[in-house]
Amino acid sequence: MQKIPHDLWPKNLQSASIVQKALAAKIKIISFRKSPVLIAGVDACFTEKSVIAVASLFTYPGLVHLGDAVAEDEIRMPYTPGFLSFREGPAILKALGMLKHMPDVLIFDGQGIAHPLGIGIASHIGVILNVPTIGCAKSRLVGTYDEPGCYKGDWSPLFFQGRCVGAALRTRDQVRPVFVSPGHRIDLKASINIVTHAALSYRLPEPIRRADRISRRITREVAEHER
Repeated sequence: MQKIPHDLWPKNLQSASIVQKALAAKIKIISFRKSPVLIAGVDACFTEKSVIAVASLFTYPGLVHLGDAVAEDEIRMPYTPGFLSFREGPAILKALGMLKHMPDVLIFDGQGIAHPLGIGIASHIGVILNVPTIGCAKSRLVGTYDEPGCYKGDWSPLFFQGRCVGAALRTRDQVRPVFVSPGHRIDLKASINIVTHAALSYRLPEPIRRADRISRRITREVAEHER
């Protein structure tokens, strides 16, 4: 396996590509047999100058909200398709570091291995922290799938370049599916089960729904100050 460079957050595309390939080589998609006690939803939003990241901590399976952590960081790289993790990753790590307890599983509003280069934000952060991570995206980034059944828990495999990289999962009856992919140290079955259980009355599972709502609100406030 490639050695991970010391600088995890370079500011140029050539160095970022080296880091990304090294991290991708260390992704492990493995069986996840234990039941998590704590999970967190993670999301990030952008202003013209800043990244706002939020981590929302919940118990599992009870889904009792325990707290939120918010972090702001400068934008370090211009937007480049396939390399969004290098823009939002530092702020996300700051937010996770502010939680009172490290979750057993992180659910990201983004991709795991269902990514053009096989390493979305869930996989990227999962490898850095060496914790189980799941990508749960509102839209498909890569691959093809058949429409799943109409009811909560129905899913169909998402295929990309000849292999299954995730699933189109129905989290509410008669509602558009979300796209679930394992990030690191977890398998697709466990990823689907956790996301399905964590989706209560809405399309998004509660932890990332809360993180998404908070990150959008704070981003609007920060953007107003930047003007």
